Parts: sequence; structure tokens; C-alpha cells
Amino acid sequence: MSGKALVTGGAGFIGSHLVDRLIDDDWEVLAVDDLSKGQLDRLADARRIGSVHFHQLDIRTEEFRDAVRRFEPDVIHHLAAQSGVRPSVEDPMFDAHVNVLGTLNVQLAASESGTQRIVFASSGGAMFGEVPGKPVSEDAPALPDSPYGISKKIVEDYFRYFEHSSGVDYVILALGNVYGPRQDPHGEAGVVAIFSRLMLDGQRPVINGDGEQARDYLFVDDVVDAFARAGEIGGAVRLNIGTGLATSVNELYELIAEAAEYDGSAEHGPGKEGDLNRSVIDATAAKKHLGWEPWTGLEPGIAKTVEWFRSAVRRTQ
Repeated sequence: MSGKALVTGGAGFIGSHLVDRLIDDDWEVLAVDDLSKGQLDRLADARRIGSVHFHQLDIRTEEFRDAVRRFEPDVIHHLAAQSGVRPSVEDPMFDAHVNVLGTLNVQLAASESGTQRIVFASSGGAMFGEVPGKPVSEDAPALPDSPYGISKKIVEDYFRYFEHSSGVDYVILALGNVYGPRQDPHGEAGVVAIFSRLMLDGQRPVINGDGEQARDYLFVDDVVDAFARAGEIGGAVRLNIGTGLATSVNELYELIAEAAEYDGSAEHGPGKEGDLNRSVIDATAAKKHLGWEPWTGLEPGIAKTVEWFRSAVRRTQ
């Protein structure tokens, strides 16, 4: 399948990789981003080789809906968001404005423009909260413990509403901890990017708490593959996208240090309030529904990411 795809947050970390993939798959793409965090240069290669349009727009505005109606996308990949847990706690009103009202505006635009489906970036960690033991599946109770997680949960009912009322199909992808090239080394969620850049700069990273917090780390190319498949298959479902493997921050630190050739010891600071001890998700349903599974192991994924940051350091020297 190919056609016209709109990517919100298209100049962001995951969004720009998705634009690259869609161009490779022969889609015409409209990337929308307000550039509050996105970077237009991330789209340079895609714009050079494929049919990529760009609008600097806020997804909450009428101007955004006008742009969608003019473009008439077959599929909307909705990644634009307030994506931090702690910022959502500090300003839950802003979080709701972007993640709830912004998503509602995307859904209205889709229903007005004849869009076939929306693929939505949700969060496997923030949605389910603290779940000890085995990787959590989609049928586990969604008990988010932050405004960010709550906003992701709320909009699921809107997706069901628009599917019933307007026929707009959807796939909700609940993502693990995504890492890879182009990630912001200054953001709160990108521990791989943060550690990589600090180590390459010869600075000592700080691990919050004892470092035994476990996460499900997922390489960005694997995530993009899930979006591409979901855009073609649909199905009005929520699917976990993760590896099912728990990796502690301490283990992650060692892998990044090896790839960065950094021999400094870790420094431990105080733990962060509200930090989950474990967040690992079961993606069995995604394999059945999309034929998707992660193919990038953590060690080679870390190596690719560190090498990208090493090249970025060279470019700035």
C-alpha cells in the first residue's frame, strides 16, 4: 500500500525516522510539527529524495485542520505530543491541552478529510504504571499514575467514538522506551541519548537511584516498522510494541560505556519521585496482528546509536 500519509511530530525523533520509511515505501508525505522540539534538518534527506511537504503548525489549531482537509491523507500517523511524565505533573493543564484536545483535533480533521485510519503513538509504560513480574499485556488494567499516562488513556475512547461515528479506523501503539539516532540528549526520556552524549564528551553520567530500574528498550527502526505495518493493516486495536526484555539502567550504562569507549565509573544520585521500578511490555499481539517483532538487539542498537552521536560530535567540532 502507498498513498498520502500525514505525520504529526514529523520533525521529531521518531517522526522523522517514520517520514524516511514512508518515503522509502513510496508514500507522499505531509510532515507537521510546531518545531518546539522538532528539528527541520532531520527531514533533509527525505525532502531531497521523496515527495515531502512540511507545515509548521500546532495540532490544536483550525489551521492544522485546514491543512489536513487540503492534503486529504489516507493515513495519519499521530506522534505530536507533550511526551514527558514530569512536565505533565508540573503542568497537567498543558499536558491535557496538547495530548487530549490536540488528539481530538487530529481525529476531527481525519473525519472531515476522508482519512482511512489514524496510527497513534501511546505509551506502554505510562499507560499501565507499575506492573511487577512478567511483561504486561494489553488486557492488563490501565492504571496510569501521571497526567501524561491519563491523557493517553482518555483518548482511546475518542478513537472508538470516531471509528463508530465516522468510520475512521485506528491502531494505538503502546511503545516501550524508544532509543536511537536523532534522539534529544537533553530530554528527560532519552537516557540512552543522554548517557551517550555525556560519555563521548568525557563527562560522567549520573544514574538516578540504585540503577536497578528495569525498562523495555526498543530501537527506533523497529518502532517505525510497527507504524508502517499498522498504517497498512489497521484493525481498531491497541497493541504493545516492545521487546519483552527487562534491562536495568546499570546494565544499559555498561553497554553504552563499552560502545563509547568510556572507562569512567557510574555516579549514583538520588532517585526521582514517581520513577517506575519496572516497565516491560508483551508484544505477542503485535506479532499476531501486524506480523511485527523487534529484530534489533540491544547491543547492536546501542552501538548504532553511539556511533551516530560520535559522528554528530565530529560535525560540531
